Amino acid sequence: MVERSFAAAGVPVTKEPVGLLQTDGKRPDGVTLVPWQKGKSLCWDVTVTCPLADSYIDRAAQEAGAAAEMAASRKVEKYLDLGARYIFEPVAVESLGVFNASARHLLSDLGRRISLNSGEARETSFLYQRISILVQRFNAVLLHDSLPAVDSTD
Repeated sequence: MVERSFAAAGVPVTKEPVGLLQTDGKRPDGVTLVPWQKGKSLCWDVTVTCPLADSYIDRAAQEAGAAAEMAASRKVEKYLDLGARYIFEPVAVESLGVFNASARHLLSDLGRRISLNSGEARETSFLYQRISILVQRFNAVLLHDSLPAVDSTD
């Protein structure tokens, strides 16, 4: 989804680039092939997290979006070595729909760039809607897979 959004904005990207980190072989979800800002390409990595998980529930109960922010912080730590050569942006979304703050800024910027290409002023809204639908589908699959199998021969 994020890769397609960059393409719609006219920004060439590559998915799961090999060789960005020489030390451990970690690969972010994508990288822009042209500078995004300040002469650096943008790398991103997407994660979906459940604020109802034991590891998040205490903080999530206190503050909306806490699980997304915690997941984003873990991604930043994971890709800390990219900082000198690339701009790294974690995109963390909670299964209940909340994004981390920096991802909201990225998606808004991306939506604005898509709007400039398409002429459609509502592209940012459309981008959020497409992502929201993906999260809902993800939740539906998880719910379905958690139900016991039903024998239809009864």
